Order: sequence, then structure tokens, then C-alpha cells
Amino acid sequence: MQISGPRDFAAAIAAERLDRLLTRLHPETAASRRWPDPSRPVLAAVTELGRIVRRKRCELATTSVETSVRVMDAMDFDAHLFTDAETGEDAIVYWAGPLGVRLARQHRMQLPAASHAMAITVNSHAPLQLTDLEAADRLCAYGLPFLFYSDAYDRRGRLLYRRYDGDLSLVEPMSPTSSQAGMSVAACDTAQAGSDS
Repeated sequence: MQISGPRDFAAAIAAERLDRLLTRLHPETAASRRWPDPSRPVLAAVTELGRIVRRKRCELATTSVETSVRVMDAMDFDAHLFTDAETGEDAIVYWAGPLGVRLARQHRMQLPAASHAMAITVNSHAPLQLTDLEAADRLCAYGLPFLFYSDAYDRRGRLLYRRYDGDLSLVEPMSPTSSQAGMSVAACDTAQAGSDS
């Protein structure tokens, strides 16, 4: 969870967001999420080219779209990068509209086969193949809060996002050779848009 501002202000906002999260986790109010979150500063703005100051390499969880939406909601992320169990493709889910979720996959632009309790739409455009520098340039030039793209070299999905301090963070799948480096799936639990400052 990212909170910026004076300590008392940040503590009050954090407490309010925690209260809303606990309310959403209750079975009777599970589908009542308000989006965009009024307590968060808006990150979508045209800016100069930002620096990628943090790279999070992790083994992506292979899950259903529905499970990924639940993880995104429970972890208070803006977007969540995962491997879609139905297609085997790298994909993201992200908040779109006041109550809905949008799915973006690398290649397939169809709705998931399983039905979902939450409204899900599918991004109808395949992600661009970009280098990290090209992705940073596009995110900043178009004023995007985050960008899902396929890496120009390894063709894996990546999630580039703005941090509240103005810099950028990149979530990228761990390559097979780097998976022996010791980073586990648990180390990637906070590796999504909206999870660091």
C-alpha cells in the first residue's frame, strides 16, 4: 500500500483504506469496491521520461482470472501480473470503470471460459512489443498509470507502473536461468502496480 504525505495524514488514510479492505472481505459486502479509490493520488499524467528505479523479477503465479482479481483486490493493487491458467499466456487484470475489472492477455482477446461474479471486460488490443526504455517513454508520454507490454527480446509480459515518488517500477517474469537465484513466488507478492513508494 502506498501512502504519501505527512505522518498523521498517511496514518489516517492507511487506516481508512484498511477499514474499506476489511469491509470488502466480508461476504455480504465483497462486491462493493469503489473505483477509483478516492484516497489515492491520481498517477495518470503526462510527464518527462521517468527512471525505472526498481525491477521486480519473480516467478509469476499461474492462476485463473478470478483468482488473480481476488489477489489484486486483497493486496490493494491497481494491476496484477500473472500467468493465465486457461491460456498459458502472461496477462494482467486491472481496475476499469467504477466497479469492473479488465483483462489483458498477450495474444487471446476472448473472455475467460469460466463465468465470474464480477464484471470482466477484455482489452481488445494485443500488448505492444517494446524494450523497457520504449515502454517507459510510452507510459510517460501518454500519461498512463501503468503499461502492460511484451518484452521485445524474450516476448514475456511485463508490467511497468508509476510510483508515488514519481519514478517507475517494473515487474518482470523470472527467466528459467534466474529462477535458481532464490526469489520465490512469495517474494513477488508485492510486485504489482500500487505496492511500493
